[in-house]
Amino acid sequence: MRLATWNVNSVTARLPRLVDWLDQVRPDVVCLQETKVAQFPSAEVERLGYEVAAYGMGGWNGVAVLSRVGLDDVRIGFAGEPGFPDVEARAIGVTCAGARIWSVYVPNGRTPTDEHYTYKLAWLAALRTALAVELGAHTDLVVCGDFNVAPTDADGLRGCDTRDATGAGRAGRPCLARPARCGPHPDEGPEPLYVLGLPRRNVPSGQGDAHRPRLCVRDCGRPR
Repeated sequence: MRLATWNVNSVTARLPRLVDWLDQVRPDVVCLQETKVAQFPSAEVERLGYEVAAYGMGGWNGVAVLSRVGLDDVRIGFAGEPGFPDVEARAIGVTCAGARIWSVYVPNGRTPTDEHYTYKLAWLAALRTALAVELGAHTDLVVCGDFNVAPTDADGLRGCDTRDATGAGRAGRPCLARPARCGPHPDEGPEPLYVLGLPRRNVPSGQGDAHRPRLCVRDCGRPR
């Protein structure tokens, strides 16, 4: 299965680019974040053979999954998900060709002293608990998205202090047991596969474009 994750930072603004990219690359499943629409523009991608599951709230946040290998068992949000103060459109789960796939947009946290950072850590902890339940029900579990967590110090932008920066902060890392971008997933017991959309590694701050698609090929789900 060819999976992709993409923080589109407004599907309305990037719709022509998204449609062109889908037509050229033809991934099996695409997870989108920061769609920033209440109503996803499904018709444009359905013409290319994709089914759509979307969860949006208007001008902020929003997640979606596009699939051309089937799309079933859609779930909006997850059990125990905290809000700020209300639950936001940050997580959607679907089943595609037998694989359970989540698209998530983790809260940014703003600054480590902000209440939003406490919310971010609570949100990640609740996600971790929910994924443990999902893992018990599904052999193949893939979590794609914008995690606003750099898995290692090397993944941070150059000049970014990972001790204090909310997006790179180490405090969120324990909530992602063995985060990976697209490398081999170690066989060390059952864990979800995390596919993270990250800027280019170790580049000056402001030059790592996080709003680009990341493509990953994984052996999961049923063969097409």
